[in-house]
Amino acid sequence: MFYIETFCIFVLKTKTMKTITQKEIGFRISELRKSKGYSQDDLAKMLNMSRPSVTQIELGNRNLSVLELKKISDILSISIDKLLSSDYRLTEYIIEEDKALEQQTLRVSIPELKVNKFKNILLYILERCAGKPNVGETLLYKLLYFMDFNYYELFEEHLSGAEYRKLPYGPVPQKLDSIINQMINQKQLKRFKTDYHGYLQTRYLPLSKPNLLNLSATEKDVIDKVIDQYSDWSASAISDYSHRDMPWLASKDGEVIDYELVFYREAPFSVRNYDENDEAL
Repeated sequence: MFYIETFCIFVLKTKTMKTITQKEIGFRISELRKSKGYSQDDLAKMLNMSRPSVTQIELGNRNLSVLELKKISDILSISIDKLLSSDYRLTEYIIEEDKALEQQTLRVSIPELKVNKFKNILLYILERCAGKPNVGETLLYKLLYFMDFNYYELFEEHLSGAEYRKLPYGPVPQKLDSIINQMINQKQLKRFKTDYHGYLQTRYLPLSKPNLLNLSATEKDVIDKVIDQYSDWSASAISDYSHRDMPWLASKDGEVIDYELVFYREAPFSVRNYDENDEAL
């Protein structure tokens, strides 16, 4: 079986004798997939492989056989020659295939907020971190972010269903203020201000216990791991760290962060293990 590296070097030299790299091929496949409105899961099903495998292909980290390349090009309605051409342009390809595709809306993972679960996750975090003076509002936001996005990377399902927006100090969960105000009115939480190393810090004190029956064993395990890993960090340290996570990096300022971006994570952010065939363990 011939692989892309060999195929490119010995067969598909371009007019300028420039070899197309594996990462460039992966990027083109990703562009074409999105232009046709396919999610990674859609393409994976059509190729009869796992979505993590598709992710690794698009990142340029997985070898492709010529047969696999042919199947992908057929699905994306492009010839192998055009896909690997040195003068390949996505916009030209779209116009050539169908002008209507330029207006097609790309599919994204749209979470649906699970309010009761979100409240119980919040109470559980605060219960476990009640004695830690560093756990103010900023750190709380980041703990929630890593719980939600780590869970999605592992299980391809939403934990709380919260949306997070890219803001200057890192990802911030949306609708959190209204949920917290509701919990304060219901006497589930108390908000207070305190001085922490010369800075005014907003903190929350849990007044009721979380209902852990609302959390599965796997959900609680992800939450516990995030608390164990990050709850002793300072607000500035975890904010800086979150700024290097791919979902935040790949999003525009002020926009909602797409959960699908977790599948482009690399170490040390990725929490999903893959074997040599890119299947989840």
